[in-house]
Amino acid sequence: MIKGLYTSASGMAPHLKKQELSANNIANAGTPGFKRDMIFTQELSRAERKLQPRRSDWERPMIEEVYTDFTAGFFDKTGNALDMAIEGDGFFTLEAEDGSVLLTRSGSFMVDADGFVTFPGGLRLIGEGGPVEVGSGMVTIGQSGEINSDGVIVARIVPSTVSDIDQLQKIGNSLYAVPEGTELIAVERFNIRQGYIETSNVDIVREMIDMMISFRAYEANSRAVQAQDQSLDNLFSRVGGKG
Repeated sequence: MIKGLYTSASGMAPHLKKQELSANNIANAGTPGFKRDMIFTQELSRAERKLQPRRSDWERPMIEEVYTDFTAGFFDKTGNALDMAIEGDGFFTLEAEDGSVLLTRSGSFMVDADGFVTFPGGLRLIGEGGPVEVGSGMVTIGQSGEINSDGVIVARIVPSTVSDIDQLQKIGNSLYAVPEGTELIAVERFNIRQGYIETSNVDIVREMIDMMISFRAYEANSRAVQAQDQSLDNLFSRVGGKG
């Protein structure tokens, strides 16, 4: 009975985490380049359930991993010359003031007072030769990444990726930190779409349905905990009465 009580209680944890992730996904449904988070849960395999359960089996954490779904979102046409979307794999490469490198799928850029193309927060867009500088000219961007300012090619954007994108660390605002020692890899096949923004890949309807299913499962486990707790209370009362 104690095992059943623990199993029901531990089964509630993944649903709490799922509610948290779904709420955050929905909150960022309008954030350009945002990628939704999901969880892996683990259960005993059918073969394991046929064996005599060990203590370590029923005390095993149910949440195995939180992961990011990097599926591309839709492209939203903005008409802004400095908005860009990557058609294909990879991320825009950004440089912070301290020299650290960040990645993003959000291509909402602007030109700062010094003429550099920047991401909100002052992060500079990095091209093949370093930070992209366009000055005050009229900017056009080719599908292969060439950036023209008043008809002169000033830089070329090449999206970057890493060997295992699951190692990227979300830090908010659709930005990803690159783990120390991780090498950036230039993407070979891509198109840059000027005047477009990649939307988040969050499906609000799907998230709402998942939240409802998760909430019902949480309720079921909660009722099971209450029932088993009451049974234990009755058992202890009877045993205590006989004593």
